Amino acid sequence: QVQLVESGGGLVQPGGSLRLSCAASGTIFSIYTMGWYRQAPGKQRELVATITSGGRTNYADSVKGRFTISRDNAKNTVSLQMNSLKSEDTAVYYCNADVLGGSTWTRRDYWGQGTQVTVSS
Repeated sequence: QVQLVESGGGLVQPGGSLRLSCAASGTIFSIYTMGWYRQAPGKQRELVATITSGGRTNYADSVKGRFTISRDNAKNTVSLQMNSLKSEDTAVYYCNADVLGGSTWTRRDYWGQGTQVTVSS
């Protein structure tokens, strides 16, 4: 199978920075798009940022200019550098990856378990 493990969440003051990381492991042949999503209490999960295997990025309007997504294809990792954090960025952040692999060598989406980011003074 394929597992995604996130790290780097926590509590930060408004205006501060955090860096989230996610590592994919298991039976992996290829990873296509990787990304970060978030879900705040009482709200639907929403896209934060994605990055293709070729490095093309896409950001939600709400995080453009503040967040930067990057990946290391050799290590099967994706990171999210979050700067100038606001209280409205408070949410559980989930790593996502479009992976060809697993026990049946199929292509599907995988999700991490989520990591809490709280922006508060």
